[in-house]
Amino acid sequence: MDPTNKHSTAGDPVMNEVALHGRLAAEPEERELPSGDVIWTFRVIVERPPGGRSRQRVDSLECVAWLSRVRRSVATWRVGDQVAVEGALRRRFFRSGAATASRVEVEVTSARIIRRAVTS
Repeated sequence: MDPTNKHSTAGDPVMNEVALHGRLAAEPEERELPSGDVIWTFRVIVERPPGGRSRQRVDSLECVAWLSRVRRSVATWRVGDQVAVEGALRRRFFRSGAATASRVEVEVTSARIIRRAVTS
């Protein structure tokens, strides 16, 4: 695949783009990976539109910020902030005890606050 034209080697269009508008579920967490890389992780709660087939009313989506400008922004976020994030879905594999596990998360390339949470 050529990343400059967003087409597969067969010439077919490809796309992995995510845009979320929701509220921050918990304080973002800074983590240092065994490689020494530093990331910020957080969860965004997004309401589902009414009338769907599921009774579930929200989705809680795991997000990870690798880019320094995004990490700086996320570090200032608080629980309940309304946020907008853009990025791509990634499936990450990792060791959990003796087993290999995986998770799907949004790798964030852009992030901003829409509205700060009301504090009491």
